Amino acid sequence: MSMNTKPAFEAIEPTFGHSYSYQKFDENRENTNLGWHFHPEIELVYVNGGSGKRQIGSHVSYFRNGDLILIGSNLPHCGFTDKLTGNKSETVIQMKTDFLGNDFFNIPEMKKIQDLFEVAKSGIAFHGKTKKKVGEKMEVLEYQSDFQRLLSILNILNELGGSEEFTVLNAEGFSMKTEVKDNDRINVIFNHVKTHFKEEIGLDEMADLASMTVPSFCRYFKKITNKTFTQFVNEYRLVHASKLLAEQKMSITEVCFASGFNNFSHFNKSFKAFTGQNPSEYRNQLKTVLQS
Repeated sequence: MSMNTKPAFEAIEPTFGHSYSYQKFDENRENTNLGWHFHPEIELVYVNGGSGKRQIGSHVSYFRNGDLILIGSNLPHCGFTDKLTGNKSETVIQMKTDFLGNDFFNIPEMKKIQDLFEVAKSGIAFHGKTKKKVGEKMEVLEYQSDFQRLLSILNILNELGGSEEFTVLNAEGFSMKTEVKDNDRINVIFNHVKTHFKEEIGLDEMADLASMTVPSFCRYFKKITNKTFTQFVNEYRLVHASKLLAEQKMSITEVCFASGFNNFSHFNKSFKAFTGQNPSEYRNQLKTVLQS
């Protein structure tokens, strides 16, 4: 994506006569919205099978065997699937928090869903039985009437609100400003990292891109993401390394350099600090999991 384009705001229009947007992607219809973007709508995504990167706010991680994610209002995120993900399909539901009227979610029966929307501002990944069960319910939406679909969406949200099988993705905090220029700025920064993480990315270069001085860029990035810029880029590289270790028959040295690291011992140390295992342990454990 060209850095001159503003990947910021995505306007989501529900199809005529609907209060929410529902889309299903598969090999006949690919999801091409891969750059960083944000929108006021809450987004629920089910990736059926496959493995890839989830990039939500300043959180980057690697998922295996599909994914079920709930992304809160105005939380920037990236596309989760591409030609290499190896998933069967991807189902996406998007709706404004007031899509059923201003006060609908304030009634007592909706308390779980209201609490869920609050936590979703940090992004949530669901796992275990919840992922499987809710994923199946989302796939069935394809065959339902508009009214059934609406009831199913409420049912799905209520089930997610009652689940304990979840991880909050930006638990350490991520606070987007309301000003559109901030959203534009953070999206340009994130997209630059996404495109150039295999190269050296200097703070001068990033500050220029954000039209700031280096000290104010560092303060700004830390304030919004709760991470230093260097930490964010390193995590991005380490997640890419985990993906390569799991999917490619490359040597660990090749993985190190293909992920943007130029020092093998630094890569080893960083990988162990990030995942709790060194790269060869991580790869061996994966083999065991896949064989069992």
